[in-house]
Amino acid sequence: MDWQELRKEAYNLPVYERLLLVEAIIRSLSNELRPKEPIPDEVWERLRGGLKTDKPSPEDEDIEAMKYERLSEKYLK
Repeated sequence: MDWQELRKEAYNLPVYERLLLVEAIIRSLSNELRPKEPIPDEVWERLRGGLKTDKPSPEDEDIEAMKYERLSEKYLK
């Protein structure tokens, strides 16, 4: 399929599918034009150390309560 045929087919797609096509094209171009450099190991170690805490991990109920509180602040005020 050449470019002209592809363009004609794209016009026949529903809007939602055309948006998905555009997103896929943009992602492919982004990956090709700006390849990601590997992250050095020392960066990962610094990040891991920055996330450490003496507190235990929150329970699922605590996380749900935090999410509810945040969403309430965001949408109910």
